Amino acid sequence: MQSERKHIVHPFKPLYDQNSHILILGSFPSVKSREQQFFYGHPQNRFWKVMSTLLKEELPTTIPEKRAMLLKHGIALYDVIHSCDIIGSSDSSITNVEVSDLSEILKTGNIENRIYCNGNKSRDLYMKYTYPITKIPCTGLPSTSPANAAWSVDRLVEEWGKVLG
Repeated sequence: MQSERKHIVHPFKPLYDQNSHILILGSFPSVKSREQQFFYGHPQNRFWKVMSTLLKEELPTTIPEKRAMLLKHGIALYDVIHSCDIIGSSDSSITNVEVSDLSEILKTGNIENRIYCNGNKSRDLYMKYTYPITKIPCTGLPSTSPANAAWSVDRLVEEWGKVLG
């Protein structure tokens, strides 16, 4: 486990296109996601299992499969934070936040009022830094992170069903 705080700039681009009508925001990529250069790269993160279950799709295993599944269903993906000081993957260690610019995603897609935040940290950061700019409310959802062990995959699927509602 890393114990040194490092300043890190978000290492990869958001996922979206002109058909995006839902935006899901995480807080900041984990160490594994940064290594893989794509969202929710930790093998214990339940995001891909939850989304494939809700979308009634095969569980994607490659980055191209993951991209294709979300874009097929009009789902954009990014993080609230563009850069920050962080220890490893620990959301609770995040300081010195620079918020992501969501204007291009919002301008290109048809997001309107369909912004969902994956976890409390994402929601709190969005409401503090991003909502005053966008004026678009978000819906907070329980984190798919393995650190949120209190939530089973079944409970996550039930709650995340709001994304497709």
